[in-house]
Amino acid sequence: MQTILGANGTIGKVLAKELSTYTSGIRLVSRNPKKVNETDELFPADLSDASQVEKAIAGSDVVYLVVGFDYKTSVWQRNWPQLMKATIDACSKHKAKLVFFDNVYLYDPAGMSHMTEESLVNPSSKKGAVRKQIAEMLMTAVKDGKLQGLIARSADFYGPENDKSFLMEVVYKKFLQKKKANWFMDATKIHSFTYTPDAAKATALLGNTPDAYNQVWHLPTDSARLTGKEMIALFAAEMHVPASYSVLSMFMLKLAGIFVPLLREMPEMMYQYDRDYFFDSSKFDKRFSFKTTRYMDGVKTIVASGK
Repeated sequence: MQTILGANGTIGKVLAKELSTYTSGIRLVSRNPKKVNETDELFPADLSDASQVEKAIAGSDVVYLVVGFDYKTSVWQRNWPQLMKATIDACSKHKAKLVFFDNVYLYDPAGMSHMTEESLVNPSSKKGAVRKQIAEMLMTAVKDGKLQGLIARSADFYGPENDKSFLMEVVYKKFLQKKKANWFMDATKIHSFTYTPDAAKATALLGNTPDAYNQVWHLPTDSARLTGKEMIALFAAEMHVPASYSVLSMFMLKLAGIFVPLLREMPEMMYQYDRDYFFDSSKFDKRFSFKTTRYMDGVKTIVASGK
């Protein structure tokens, strides 16, 4: 049995499809799970309750933690440590392997221009501090021999049917609405993006590769060093619209946050857009035969799926 905690999310739904390559025993866990494959087992659960987490994991061989909480610092500080503890405890009790889908918030901002699995962990944001805490909880449990686990880390992501992607929200959807695209801080800086179908396929592959455990992996991401302006141009060309855009400064972002609650959460993360942000997945590329989707092809698929 392979179990997905957070099965209704952006990654969870695609991951369920990919896991069918490896097993017909797939358990989908969320408040209101929906089948992806015909043989999926649905397990409704409140993951804020440790006892329900334990029941959801019982009988699992591999557990994928791909939950996406609301993008609020207070929610992350309250929910993530307790969920990680409950998941580690349950996996340890039931001898299940753990795959944690993570992001790059824990890395030192000074190293954003070339991020690898060995990059310095030194977050500057409150959200980054939470990610550092939970990643350390997992790897400490691994080091102490409590369980086998791995971290599958992604850059900002993009892809079809993706409602939680910065790139999709401020570029693709703006162009659909016949408006200018937006960008944060500086559109001349490099910014990597991981394609969600690639992320899900690679996460499934890692979870089913015995020697991949007990380490951190960067998920496969196009190595092209495109700037924000160049990413905008790719979408514009494919959608046959002008490559027009406006850049939101920190002042404009804080002003908008007065009226849009989500934007109030963004200023502490703006260091990711005022400098180059390059995500290196060469470790994964060297270990696996995997065809990573090029940005050009990813954009073509996104635009085609929306027609």
